[in-house]
Amino acid sequence: MKTYYVYILQCSDNLTYTGITNNLSRRLDEHQKGINKSCFTFKRRPLKLIFEQVFNDIEQAIRFEKKIKKWSSKKKYALANGKYDLLQILSECRNATHSNYKPLRYREFN
Repeated sequence: MKTYYVYILQCSDNLTYTGITNNLSRRLDEHQKGINKSCFTFKRRPLKLIFEQVFNDIEQAIRFEKKIKKWSSKKKYALANGKYDLLQILSECRNATHSNYKPLRYREFN
């Protein structure tokens, strides 16, 4: 059975990089050595692995990677540190245009 890994790296500038691989040790080595000069992590070495999740299904791994790639760094660090309660708080929309924050409209009552 094939194994896939979704991982998060902490870069030297504290930005995060999220990736997927079927060989985590090889991929981390490639990142650290700077094999690909066009990679996001190339100028941000050294790197630190802060999270990894193992999958047996490539489709699930891809969906999870796509999902967390869109997350803020705060959410990624909360996941990496096991602060799952904080994930919920950071997931709540705080945008003034969100329906929870729209002022109530005046209604005429007859």
